[in-house]
Amino acid sequence: MTFKPFEDGNPFEASGAISSVDRRAFLKIGLVVTGVFAGGTVVSAVSAAEKIFPRGSFPEKYPYKPHYCMVIRVDRCIGCRRCVDACVAANAVADYGWRTLVLEREEKAAIGQPREFIPILCNQCNNPPCVRACPVRATYKDRKNGIVMMDDKKCIGCKICIAACPYDARYYNEEKGAIDKCDFCFESRLSRGEKSTACSVHCPADVRIFGDLSDPRDRVYHLIHQLQKPVWVLKKESGARPNVFYMKG
Repeated sequence: MTFKPFEDGNPFEASGAISSVDRRAFLKIGLVVTGVFAGGTVVSAVSAAEKIFPRGSFPEKYPYKPHYCMVIRVDRCIGCRRCVDACVAANAVADYGWRTLVLEREEKAAIGQPREFIPILCNQCNNPPCVRACPVRATYKDRKNGIVMMDDKKCIGCKICIAACPYDARYYNEEKGAIDKCDFCFESRLSRGEKSTACSVHCPADVRIFGDLSDPRDRVYHLIHQLQKPVWVLKKESGARPNVFYMKG
């Protein structure tokens, strides 16, 4: 089984092998799933939100308010790419770069078996390797909301942060002369009073749910802490502590 970006000809095309067990379990994840999703990087997913953020632990260690995060319900994704188009429009994403992608599973499936997709973006990590790697502190974690941001004026274009990112979620913007990445639409929307990201707002299938992980009343909080369905993150073993969660349903 292989995965590739939804649109043919995308420069980020990648593929990789996944075991037969994982093929059958991809949308029924309760165990570890491995495969190649982007840039040749092996991705893993581990269920159980309690192993990611044990109840009561993150408010003290990661005291962001709001603590922005996103839950992606992978089995609902229909591969329409409206989220990608909305992101490009909202954030003036260069045609050679990306802030979010929708990857598609390539496999000869049985007749009637649905195609499978997985949206990816910057995981806005709580322990971001890119921030630690930047020699000039051009990439940083916002002290209030925890979003991993870029200071274009400080960026020297060394691309060390690109190499450090476990999710291949950065690219060099030639027009800016700096690294570009998803910022949960902070500059284009949140800082202007909008309540959600462009990709979430324009998703017709309610795949991407954006919200505040520090608020027990928020929808994302309930989805992440519920016990009925597995919740996982990509590349848990990296220690990055991502704020993008995946689940089915």
